[in-house]
Order: sequence, then structure tokens, then C-alpha cells
Amino acid sequence: MNLTSTLSQLSPSTWIGYVAAVMTTLAFVPQAYMTWKTRSVESISLGMYTIFTVGVAMWLVYGMLTRDWPIIGANLITLMLAGFILGLKLYYSINFRKYLDYTGLL
Repeated sequence: MNLTSTLSQLSPSTWIGYVAAVMTTLAFVPQAYMTWKTRSVESISLGMYTIFTVGVAMWLVYGMLTRDWPIIGANLITLMLAGFILGLKLYYSINFRKYLDYTGLL
């Protein structure tokens, strides 16, 4: 079976799931790029990104347990992007940098 025939056999709900997964995952690319480029993290909520990143990790585990490939793929990529943004938030946040400097880790 080739890819074209496989894709043509997908149900409308599966297509919607794949499109939704791609769109919601790609939505994090501009934020990750702008955060990396500007090094500006003041407007990013540490609490929100922490909770969100843990939630995405849990969705990834759920997808793996149910072997749901759209959920696995979308949440794996989203976890990497959200984790990247969260990491930048921590790294560029003034208090965190002061802590690293104080402990000699910076």
C-alpha cells in the first residue's frame, strides 16, 4: 500500500485530528523563535509554561500508551518547543541567573 492510497482512506475526523495537531504544534514555533532571538522572557508566565509543559508530557505518555500517532507526534514536538521556551525563561530570568551566579553554577 502506498502513501497516497493510505492517505485517501483516512476518515474526515482523522484528517481533522492531523491538521489540528500540526497547527497547534506549529503555533509554538514563532514564540520559540522570538524568545530565542530577543532573549526577552519578561512577558512569559513561568507558572503557565511549567504547567503546560508537564501537561504536554502527560499527553505524550497518554498517546504512547494508546498508540495514537497524531497525539504522540504532535505532543513530542510541542514538548520540545515548550521545553525550549521554558528553558529560556528559566535561563534568562533575572532571579534564576542570580541564583546560578550565587551558587557558582553560572
